[in-house]
Amino acid sequence: MRIHLTAAFVCMYSTFVRLRFSSMMPLLKKIDRLFFGRLIDSYPWLLEREILPSCESLLDVGCGSLSPIYPFSSKINYTMGVDGFAPSIEKSKALHIHNDYTLMNILELDKHFEPKSYDCVIASDLIEHLHKKDGLKLLENMERIARKKVIVFTPNGFLPQSEYDGNVYQIHHSGWEIGEMQKFGYKVIGVGGWKPLRGERSEPRWKPTPLWARISFLTQPFTTKNPKHAFQILCVKDMR
Repeated sequence: MRIHLTAAFVCMYSTFVRLRFSSMMPLLKKIDRLFFGRLIDSYPWLLEREILPSCESLLDVGCGSLSPIYPFSSKINYTMGVDGFAPSIEKSKALHIHNDYTLMNILELDKHFEPKSYDCVIASDLIEHLHKKDGLKLLENMERIARKKVIVFTPNGFLPQSEYDGNVYQIHHSGWEIGEMQKFGYKVIGVGGWKPLRGERSEPRWKPTPLWARISFLTQPFTTKNPKHAFQILCVKDMR
């Protein structure tokens, strides 16, 4: 009887802690915003700064279920989301991120989109999932379609990653270096904070995770202008 009562108490206490923590989440988020501001969402903010107001149409290649343009997609006149994984497109549709969607092989952009048909073409967390030869083909197609800008977001160098969430496309097959992208004509901005602090799927390497995530936020201003030390790189090419 005592064992059953103890187990019941532990279960009730765990439930109470979870509910208490959940109720505190809005307050914790407000505190984070107060102390860290845009450092928390530095990538979407930097991306918005590059896209708006000059680009009125956007092709999001490998848009996934939650594109980084989500916070500001409504400010763009027209966006098209492209992905090869149907469940991701369905989740994105439910959030109304893009005006239209196309389920297709992302290496066949040239078969679906005319040259200079979009102001901006982006590939966020995509190119590292391709083998090098296919990644170079992707860049070529994106540059053919874009009128004004091509934007690529990827880890800084090779980052191992295996399949997850039932999606084999999540495996990483290639790494992209700063010097390599600059040679292709891209300016490079550092994102994600100091590189040693994060690992697979951008998760902090050490625990407690919330502490190290916030330490990573604080390193972002330095890595923005010093991309060689950043965990990820935002690469932008002006096509005009």
